[in-house]
Amino acid sequence: QVQLVESGGGLVQPGGSLRLSCVVSGFTLDTYDIGWFRQAPGKEREGVSCITSRGGSTVYADSVKGRFTISRDNARNTVYLQMNSLKPEDTAVYYCATDYYGSSCVFLRASGMDSWGKGTLVTVSS
Repeated sequence: QVQLVESGGGLVQPGGSLRLSCVVSGFTLDTYDIGWFRQAPGKEREGVSCITSRGGSTVYADSVKGRFTISRDNARNTVYLQMNSLKPEDTAVYYCATDYYGSSCVFLRASGMDSWGKGTLVTVSS
């Protein structure tokens, strides 16, 4: 059974850093592309970053480029999202998700993703 569990969220001041983790089970990370998405209150879910199953290519939304880094540890079945220089507008619930068909993650398209975690809340505030 495919499962994804996010952790690492919390309250951080503007300019601070957090590292989110997404531990997966039921499959290996070289099987499916994995994406990070976020949803702020009253807004639609948006794509943040993606890492492909083969080759580990990465994609970032323009709003986080240069500040966020996605990576994976196949031995730990974990995908990370290192978030630096955080801004109040980064406040959201962050989710990781799988892309079985490899047709949505690289476009940061939430609607085409398949299995989702329950999310972890990131609050950026002074």
